Amino acid sequence: MQQRVRVRVQVHVAKQKNFTFVKSERRKRKSYYYARASSLIRAETPARVVLRIWTHRRNSSGMGLFDDNYVCSLSADTAKFAKEDLREDQATREHGIKAMREWLTKNPDIKNCRSDAVFLLRFLRCRKFSVPQAQELLERYLAIRQTYPHWFRNLDVNEADLLEIIDAGYIVPLPEKDCFGRQIILTRSKCLDAMKFNSTQMARLHSLVVEVLMDDEESQVRGFVHVNDEDGLSMSHLSMWSLADVRTMMNCIQKSTPMRLKGTHFINLPGIANAFFEFFISLLNDKLRGRIQTHKNYSDLHKSIDKNVLPKEYGGTVPVKDMIGKF
Repeated sequence: MQQRVRVRVQVHVAKQKNFTFVKSERRKRKSYYYARASSLIRAETPARVVLRIWTHRRNSSGMGLFDDNYVCSLSADTAKFAKEDLREDQATREHGIKAMREWLTKNPDIKNCRSDAVFLLRFLRCRKFSVPQAQELLERYLAIRQTYPHWFRNLDVNEADLLEIIDAGYIVPLPEKDCFGRQIILTRSKCLDAMKFNSTQMARLHSLVVEVLMDDEESQVRGFVHVNDEDGLSMSHLSMWSLADVRTMMNCIQKSTPMRLKGTHFINLPGIANAFFEFFISLLNDKLRGRIQTHKNYSDLHKSIDKNVLPKEYGGTVPVKDMIGKF
């Protein structure tokens, strides 16, 4: 049985590199417990966020949620690739998972966090099994979700707005991987009604899709590729996002998301988006900036992305609506 303890958390965000979590826990005797933890994210504007967190009783082994009997699901080719590119083998995997679980157990400032192997491997693989770097990334991942709950918390595919945007075909994870085994995520601006939806709904949808895909072990190793079709992009789409929100989201993608981003492709980018695109590029680090490509037409896109894995509307054989249904 879980032990439910209501915890009130105040997050003070200042224009500093670090800020402080202050927890005050009210018990029956009206005593308070205070703890301080260093955060690893930067905020652009002052803010104050009040959250509610539920702790849980740990089992006899000291593990948290989703303790499991893990069996690696990597194919033989991907396991070989992981060995060469990530220094991953069974011994490294077991050592990393054990170290992450022990760290979670001993860390008084992290509660109710998944500790199953597949979840922890997101961070280990993204940091090539450097345990300290994986721990730092996990702290960032948790901190950003507490700081911006309207983007990242309580995600549900049955949320009416999100389901409507998915059915409209705005974001489509393609069923087939590319020739390098990477998961491709297609977005189509023309399928998003900018007069009906807002940036919060967009951010929640992207977060939902990413959370689903990041549990795929093949993609954890091989990585992800984004293809953004900006046909139909309008000023209404661009005005959905404030510059501060764009900075925050780019910071989240680069520093708080355990995804191996291998490429980002833009097609049909209209002239009105040039200034916005340049601003977006300026926020990226050199590695990600070097992995961005723009394409004038589908033929040019096919030089980088095999058309056979793309929807029928982009030169492939399977219609977008069928891919949406499969996802």
